[in-house]
Amino acid sequence: MSDATNPRPDTLNDVGVLTRREIEARIVAPLIDRLGEEFGRERVVELAREVVVGVAQSQGREMASALGGNDLSVFADSMANWTKGGALEIEVVEQTGDTFAFNVTRCRYAEMYRALGIPELGALFSCDRDGTMVEGFNPDIGFERTQTIMGGASHCDFRYTLPAGETPVDISG
Repeated sequence: MSDATNPRPDTLNDVGVLTRREIEARIVAPLIDRLGEEFGRERVVELAREVVVGVAQSQGREMASALGGNDLSVFADSMANWTKGGALEIEVVEQTGDTFAFNVTRCRYAEMYRALGIPELGALFSCDRDGTMVEGFNPDIGFERTQTIMGGASHCDFRYTLPAGETPVDISG
């Protein structure tokens, strides 16, 4: 049985993350708009960002637990969730035990947020999760990205690194 302190496991990615993000955006964007009118958009977006970051970190921890590991090879294997249905087209640049680097050459997430008329919220709802989700997955994994399609670049450059010889964090709890 689930309750507020022990919720059911999150299985919403089964529908595909792109579909999940569209459902979330169609609910949260109007909520942000209305709360912004009442309390000031800048503050509401700041609070929404705090919530999204916290959710992403929790989802990263849950993902590591569900996958039974939190090293970069396990993380790389999890990409199927984000690319499902052609949501992302990626080119792997480097994949080793301590590096997972890839470029996103097409992002249907960015396309979807633009089609919904909320490109300014796309980074908040999707891009801002990337670094914080991996913090929850494994706090030792470094994340760097210098550009995004959402921000107008030709591609997104994702670079995940784990210090050489780093032992993955025990997730057995």
